[in-house]
Formats: sequence, structure tokens, C-alpha cells
Amino acid sequence: MPTIRLGHHLTAPTSGMLNATPYEQLEQTELSDFLALWEEWHRQALARLPHRIHPTAQIHPTAIIGDDVITGPRVRVWEFSTVRAGSVLCADVSVGFNCEVTRSFIGERAILGHRIGINRTLVGADAHLSANLTVAAISMWSLHMSRPEREIVLRTPSGLYRCGTPQFGALIGDRVQTGNSISLGPGLVLGRDCRIASGVTIAARTIPDHGVITAPHASDLHVRRRPTHRRRTVPGA
Repeated sequence: MPTIRLGHHLTAPTSGMLNATPYEQLEQTELSDFLALWEEWHRQALARLPHRIHPTAQIHPTAIIGDDVITGPRVRVWEFSTVRAGSVLCADVSVGFNCEVTRSFIGERAILGHRIGINRTLVGADAHLSANLTVAAISMWSLHMSRPEREIVLRTPSGLYRCGTPQFGALIGDRVQTGNSISLGPGLVLGRDCRIASGVTIAARTIPDHGVITAPHASDLHVRRRPTHRRRTVPGA
């Protein structure tokens, strides 16, 4: 089976509270191994931290932060956003208005615009995700999506990659930037410095570093005149 090493896409956190926790090993870990170990890694990290939410983090009073979420230095979580289910917000992350972050790792200085929903996803350092982006983590072909059983599998240049879990959204590399109104996953790996234009829907594959993904836009449309019918006049009318 092909391999997907996280260090080829993400930079491990270098500042903040995650020193001496399993998250230090992020770059050396293979994706499917990480997905299998994620909950245990997070449990160990919580046990080693002196405080779960760094004193310099700014959490808006209307935001909801789960009891098992790790929130690093200078993190900002804006109005009406929810971060839950063992997520990690590394140093200097910004989570915009009305976002939902579930079981996700957000790398240092990453920015989530407003109305973003991501699930079971890893986001690299300095990534910038624009408004109304969604990352799905469950295959719609599961018999019951509330109890997913279909393993997430994605295509790579070397063949099919089995994630070993029915719940995985995306691995979004360092410095990825996106437009708005985008749907990603389940099962997507984006290399470093990728760009995704507005309106794209993509899943179940890998995109190499510096990839550019676009969808048809209004500028690509052919515009023509609608035929007009002259009104006939009746002599003597």
C-alpha cells in the first residue's frame, strides 16, 4: 500500500503547550497510524498539560470550547463558534465567526474564515481557509451515516490508500489557501502550498504540492443574445 507521511504535508508545532506530548511526533507518523492512535495521543497530551486553555487565548463569550479541547497561546475563537471532540488549536490560530471544528488538528497560525465546518481533519501551519468551506468525514455510502462502517479509501499515484477508519475528512498541508463555498472530503490529502478556487468539490484523492484546483466559473460561460420576435402589425389596425 502507498504511504502518506504527515511530515510531507504538515509542520509539527514548535511553540505553545504541545512540547513533550505525542503531538511532537506528528511529522514522523504515517497517516493511517495517526488516525488509529489519535484518541490515545490526545488523552496523553491532556494528562501532561498544566492548563488546557492557554491564558493568552481569547475565547468569545458566545463560543463553545469542549472540555477535551487543547487551545494554545494567542488563539482567537470568535462569535458563535464551537470547537469540540478532542480538537487541537495550535499557537496563533484564528477560528472565525460561526465555525464548527470537530476532532481536528489546526496547525500554528492557521486561519479559519467564517461559517467553516471541519471534521476529523488536520490543517497545516499558515493555512488560510475561506468562508463557507466544509470538510466531510463520513462516506455517504455507509448504510447508516450515524454509524459509519465504510472505510475511507483515497487514490494516490501509487494506488489506493486505505485509511483504516470510516471517519476521516482531509489532510490539508501547510500554507494551503482556498476560496469560498468549497466542499472537501471525505478522504482528501492536499500538499503544501495548494490553491483551491471557489466552488470546488473534491474527495478521495491526493493533490501534490503547489497544486491548483479550479471549477467552472461565470467567466467560462458562453453568453449569447436571446432571440427576439418582432411584433407583427396588421394593416389598418
